[in-house]
Amino acid sequence: MQTTNIVDENIKRIGELFPNCLTERLDENGRPEVAIDFDQLRQELSKDIVEGPEERYQFTWPDKRNAIRLANAPTTDTLRPCREESVDFDNTQNLYIEGDNLEVLKLLRENYLGKVKMIYIDPPYNTGNDFVYNDDFSQSTGEYMHNSGQEDEEGNRLVINTESNGRFHTDWLNMIYPRLKVAKDLLSEDGVIFISIDDNEVENLRKVCDEVFGLENHIETVVWKNKYGAGAKTVGFISSHEYILCYSRNPITDITCEFEGEERDKYNKKDEKYAQRGPYRTQPLMTNSLGDRPNLMYSIFYNGVEIKPHKQWVWSKERMEKAIENNDVEFSLQKDGSYTVRSKSYLYDEMGNVRRGKPVSIMNGPFTQDGTKEMRDLFDGKAIFDFTKPSRLIEFFLKLEINSKSNKDFVILDFFSGSATTAHAVMQLNADDGGNRKFIMIQLPEATDEKSEAYKAGYKNICEIGKERIRRAGKKILEEQKAKQGDLFSGEQKKLDVGFRVLKLDSSNMQDVYYSPEEFNEKLLFEDNIKPDRTDEDLLFQAMIELGIELSAKIEKQEIAGKTVWNVANGYLMACFDKDVNETAIKAIAKQHPYYFVLRDASLATDNVADNFEQIWEEYSKDTIRRII
Repeated sequence: MQTTNIVDENIKRIGELFPNCLTERLDENGRPEVAIDFDQLRQELSKDIVEGPEERYQFTWPDKRNAIRLANAPTTDTLRPCREESVDFDNTQNLYIEGDNLEVLKLLRENYLGKVKMIYIDPPYNTGNDFVYNDDFSQSTGEYMHNSGQEDEEGNRLVINTESNGRFHTDWLNMIYPRLKVAKDLLSEDGVIFISIDDNEVENLRKVCDEVFGLENHIETVVWKNKYGAGAKTVGFISSHEYILCYSRNPITDITCEFEGEERDKYNKKDEKYAQRGPYRTQPLMTNSLGDRPNLMYSIFYNGVEIKPHKQWVWSKERMEKAIENNDVEFSLQKDGSYTVRSKSYLYDEMGNVRRGKPVSIMNGPFTQDGTKEMRDLFDGKAIFDFTKPSRLIEFFLKLEINSKSNKDFVILDFFSGSATTAHAVMQLNADDGGNRKFIMIQLPEATDEKSEAYKAGYKNICEIGKERIRRAGKKILEEQKAKQGDLFSGEQKKLDVGFRVLKLDSSNMQDVYYSPEEFNEKLLFEDNIKPDRTDEDLLFQAMIELGIELSAKIEKQEIAGKTVWNVANGYLMACFDKDVNETAIKAIAKQHPYYFVLRDASLATDNVADNFEQIWEEYSKDTIRRII
């Protein structure tokens, strides 16, 4: 009843590479367990090992080992469904999860391993103040001074400790490192992550990401001009930008975006003959900048006139002839009777898609003021959430094409959801281009300030704001779609998913049933191993987590032989948590041939039914994997 122990998995991998390094030892309970013989492993790696005082390049901070351990440690927590706060619970493929994002990410690791195409996060910026995500590693000043070696042997400070010193960097790094380490496992092979950050931690975040994702997978550090107009700062420069770090799971070969803004405005020429391809722009085909290449020095003919390049052409002769044939070359007659030759680039390709280009590393908007206005418009003019990102910023990243693959059906994760801008962007883009992108939002239910407008409006924590934003944005998007379509607002359009399934992090559904021999008595045999406040649906979701089934899977409630049976993903998992389940019910369920069947330990009607349980399944569906909880 806990997630996979990553340390055990790492030991297994080392054992596969170096089986001679596996050994055994006794654990704290005196039972044998597999362990790594580090002396033997050191011998295997002795050629390249770096140890002791030898200087080496590394990025470290106090408590980094604990942060690594925290990322690898399993969790016994679970996720409990909350239908009353959800929208279209039974049909939606979107998730909104409340709870500490590190524990939630661990729970999602098996279910969504390698299934998330894009992650966008806007973590709390390190402003020198305490923040919520401290994982019990937030240190007092004294602890930091001791751990970082800034005290002498008698405990005297070696440096003055101020609010701007490294103590706050340490807290922030201990917060972000394990979360990124776990999140990486969720990324697909061609997955990418985008992280918003400001000046305070951008250098440290870059080093952390280089370590977690690999230096070779750094795509770009985008400078985002995030506001217009002057600020109120009176000393130094007025800051009008933030950063967005972009990393991929594996090295990428290409990344493109649709032309927008100033770049799109360059397509300002018309060609009536090819109106379906839209406006076009031109660029010169003669160049003086390339080295001497004989294959680029040739003549072409137009209207009986021979045209030679001043030095050479940009294209080969074969490509030039094909471009002329496709009307992708423009010839302009000059006063002296000569021709200039330029390539034509249409806004739309032959399939009607907007032509794509390379994204630039400096983004001029959209602006935070746009995000603020977006929230005010949704919440009747009230300032419910400060400094929210504009949804068009997330939409831009959602539309990026990685390795020449255009995909409108994938999972997007945001584990610092805040006001749920990412969810809003996903729904809006799906409405615009007919996509089927799904979102997973994770947010700690951090209390709102009692003096804030959000609290006065009835939103007691950030999760309440995020969920309400998704509800309002979804309703607005559907209304806009209907207004555009009119009577043509067909069933196809109504399939737009603006719902979300709410799950909440909680402790395990299971009672503490571990007793020492002297405490054990016969009465304990009849104690229920499920906590009394947990529902059948709570147990179902814990089973889904443990069996690696996506938490957005379709769930149907059926009655079979008089018992309630939960059917997940069209029979992939069937579960029954009713009491007094007899052989008739088990036979009827077995005849459905589910891949998994889960039954509550206290559900079997009699000892005789328990004795015949396996035999029934062997007879009617022997390949079904059975689990008793």
